[in-house]
Amino acid sequence: MEFSQILFQAHSGVRWLVVLMTLVALVWMLVGLLQQRAYDQTARRVMLAFSIVVSLQWLLGVILFVVQGDFSSGYRWEHAITLTIAVAVSHLHNRWKNAPDAVRYRNNLLIIVAVLVLVFIGVARLPQGWS
Repeated sequence: MEFSQILFQAHSGVRWLVVLMTLVALVWMLVGLLQQRAYDQTARRVMLAFSIVVSLQWLLGVILFVVQGDFSSGYRWEHAITLTIAVAVSHLHNRWKNAPDAVRYRNNLLIIVAVLVLVFIGVARLPQGWS
């Protein structure tokens, strides 16, 4: 198996970690907001893990993009740019370190939803889309 195939398989596999961590983060932030919990170390770690797995997925994708060397495909550029924006958005939780707990939970929920929308758009731009 050549290196680009290994990268492609890793990129395809890590998506399930992204899905799992997104679900965990979504539920954790929603419950925290609805139950008016204090924004504690666990909430911080959940958002950190969320942004890390999104970033890991992006990094594997960028490496794959460079290794494959097909820079003329418009859909690949659209996918890469859209997911780069998703990574940036996933790290925005750091902007509200000093905000009240409810604001942090709400903003983190908005971040997660925005990342989900960007990922949906980014994957839909690929020829195989969601199939």
